[in-house]
Amino acid sequence: MEISFLMLLVLSLLLFPNGICKSLAARPPVVNIGSILQFNSTTGGVAAVAIHAALEDINSDPTILNGTTLKVQIKDTNCFDGFLGMVQALQFMETDVIALIGPQCSTISHIISYVANELRVPLMSFASDATLSSIQFPFFVRTGPNDLYQMAAVAEVVDYNHWKIVTAIYIDNVYGRNGIAALDDALALKRCKISYKVGFPSNAKRSELINLLVSVSYMESRVIILHTGAEPGLKLFSMAKQLNMMGNGYVWIATDWLSAYLDANSSVPAETISGLQGVLTLRPHIPNSKMKSNLVSKWSRQSKKYNYSDLRVNTYGFYVYDSVWVVARALDAFFDDGGRISFSNDSMLHDETGGTLHLEAMSISDMGNKLLEKIRKVNFTGVSGQVQFDAGGNLIHPAYDIINIIGSGMRTIGFWSNYSGLLSTVSPEALYSKPPNISLADQHLYDVIWPGETAQRPRGWVFPSNAKQLKIGVPNRFSFKEFVTKDNSTGSMKGYCIDVFTQALALLPYPVSYKFVPFGNGTENPNYDKLVQMIESNEFDAAIGDIAITMRRTVTFDFTQPFIETGLVILAPVKQHITSSWAFLQPFTLEMWCVTGLYFLIVGVVVWVLEHRINDDFRGSVRQQIITIFWFSFSTLFFSHRENTMSTSGRGVLIIWLFVVLIIVSSYTASLTSILTVQQLDTSIKGIDDLKNSNDPIGFQVGSFAQDYMVKELNISRSRLRALGSAQEYAEALKLGPKEGGVMAIVDERPYVELFLSTYCKIAVAGTDFTSRGWGFAFPRDSPLQVDLSTAILSLSENGELQRIHDKWLKTGECATDNSEFVDSDQLRLESFLGLFLICGVACILALLIYFGIMLRKYLRHEQRKSLRRFFSFVHGKDPPKNNERRSMSLLGSSTPATPMSSLSTLEIERPSREVRNDSVIEMES
Repeated sequence: MEISFLMLLVLSLLLFPNGICKSLAARPPVVNIGSILQFNSTTGGVAAVAIHAALEDINSDPTILNGTTLKVQIKDTNCFDGFLGMVQALQFMETDVIALIGPQCSTISHIISYVANELRVPLMSFASDATLSSIQFPFFVRTGPNDLYQMAAVAEVVDYNHWKIVTAIYIDNVYGRNGIAALDDALALKRCKISYKVGFPSNAKRSELINLLVSVSYMESRVIILHTGAEPGLKLFSMAKQLNMMGNGYVWIATDWLSAYLDANSSVPAETISGLQGVLTLRPHIPNSKMKSNLVSKWSRQSKKYNYSDLRVNTYGFYVYDSVWVVARALDAFFDDGGRISFSNDSMLHDETGGTLHLEAMSISDMGNKLLEKIRKVNFTGVSGQVQFDAGGNLIHPAYDIINIIGSGMRTIGFWSNYSGLLSTVSPEALYSKPPNISLADQHLYDVIWPGETAQRPRGWVFPSNAKQLKIGVPNRFSFKEFVTKDNSTGSMKGYCIDVFTQALALLPYPVSYKFVPFGNGTENPNYDKLVQMIESNEFDAAIGDIAITMRRTVTFDFTQPFIETGLVILAPVKQHITSSWAFLQPFTLEMWCVTGLYFLIVGVVVWVLEHRINDDFRGSVRQQIITIFWFSFSTLFFSHRENTMSTSGRGVLIIWLFVVLIIVSSYTASLTSILTVQQLDTSIKGIDDLKNSNDPIGFQVGSFAQDYMVKELNISRSRLRALGSAQEYAEALKLGPKEGGVMAIVDERPYVELFLSTYCKIAVAGTDFTSRGWGFAFPRDSPLQVDLSTAILSLSENGELQRIHDKWLKTGECATDNSEFVDSDQLRLESFLGLFLICGVACILALLIYFGIMLRKYLRHEQRKSLRRFFSFVHGKDPPKNNERRSMSLLGSSTPATPMSSLSTLEIERPSREVRNDSVIEMES
């Protein structure tokens, strides 16, 4: 036996000269870890059972630590008494432990993290405080959920339901304050905010909690986020039910403390459950697995063994169980890498004589850094899922279940995963194998039963009953008082905009107390930019009236749905167009007339060229042929040409030309009819480009945004702009014109222009709107009243009430139907017919090319002597009759006994003349 053992030892040394020696030398029989918990809390009891269950499983498996036994020393602390808990934790640090499990509360975790850094002891904490960072505390290892991700999930739920403001109730300690700070940041990313924060101490009395809830009920937000511990949180829910704050209209969202309590307690009083109906809560997501099922199945036995028989396992139990396994696996890797457990005293730590804190007993872990490194590199599948740490020291793939409390149980309505950052009804682990889907359109949750047993999503806010009276700024206009102005006799505000606002308020399901505050002295129109800026300075709670929704204003304020569409238009003086004796020339421009006439001649010449050789209608003397060209071309205008076309090319060109003539004649007829029958208005201004290219003065309404728009957007010099304050000034400035101290045009919004044109008939709109805007009511950023008023305005539009209000205040006069918009009297231009002329021109060119190509081929085939003059003579000559034509002529001659003298003379006369002409040509060529 001894020889065999020696041989085995020698063989091991040869094969594993380093690893076996280190393992045998470095692995101690027992390794101690510590834990700091609060035994009388739900989380502390569950954590204690989970630690013992993990130790039993680790120590029963010899392959984990290879014979080393892992033991734990648990210290009971008081989480709610920060000072006492800190002292108890420091006393516990006097013992030599290689790692700590806990503490469970954030307050003590902050204190102990400093000590853990000094003593180089890894702190395996499941405290959720987001400010606990591995950057500040390198030995802090978070083995549970982080509030940073939980609050991101809460913010996503708020945004998904279109709520913009929430109320936050929290326990006033490190855990509560830092959690709400993380929530504030997460909501800001969604353009939401906490409108009211209220904290309470851990030892708050019942009367203090009731006062807290009463103050919350006075706030406008009905979405309440509760971030506390289990004991004070359940008290608040019970009191809220007594105060009727668990009914319709309220939304309660509790952080994961509530799900942890309900999961861990097997018997929750029915009264407690009844006070939680409709509440939403979050639970860290734990995927289903066989390991999880095994732990759940043996939990009952473990909890009885350690005197926690009334507790079931919850998510924190799973995380604590895996925390012990993290230490065990890291220790195994630590020992395999030659690590040794040893401690040394720190000379800087000492205590006064007789002190209860024996600081000198605290020892520094010599190889704590190496053990921490192994912990950071751990990667295995535990009961809580994949156990692996990211660069920030947090567990990878944080996710939460969104839970709705209904009846006596909890129903999962969806999930939130940091992998995509969205809400989904698909479990997070099913998404990890796919690319992240960040489309907001794909967000979905199952239906929720809200407080009050309703499935209808609450609005999330109400107008508070004790709210102060809203101060609403209203422009006190000098001109166009039909829109809004102050009634001097009663002191009240009236007008189109006022009626729209009051009618919209009447549709809201809650009363709104308000008073109108006139802005402006009434002797001139106020500056609207200054009016809306007074909302930002809190001088006004809102501003209503004829306020244009501009891009610059929407950056700072929220506007309701536009209640009237508007845009900038140009007012210009016009004169009635009087038809003259030469009105028949007006439908076409000069260029159009010239090109059309030219094409008549071109087509006539082309057809003559194509028909001259074969068609007797296009032959004769030079004078006759010129007359034929003109007659044929212009007679096509009336489709009355008498000459027949015999060539295929000529017929093709003629068909295309007749189509062009048809379009031109039809257009001319329609335009001339309009000129002679419709009243025309003439103006030198056709649109905004004419204003930009001119140097003449331009008018605008006092207080309007049109001034800044023309200067900043259209680059029109401010020196050209003239401020006008009333309709009378409009008319006078346009009548005078730029040469006599007036303006060439006025730029204003369409509603004012339409009201102006109902009285003044010699002015009209030139061109069309060159901006598209609307009027709306201005509110502070994220004002819930803005959303409800927008809905009410849409209702007014759909039921016709908005149009009735418009007709009541903005009736048009006699002139409005005559000249409300400038009738564009532009003539028909050449550009409109370029396509037709192009087609006709191409057809003519192709026909000529084909014709001359055929002639050239014939000429080369029949003529021996070749020259350009002989070619033109060949083209000019008449084609000889074909064989069938000669045969018909001979038959005609034999059957006829005598040829008429007239016909004979004609034939005899023509033939010599042609022969003489041809002979003369030949003689000239030679």
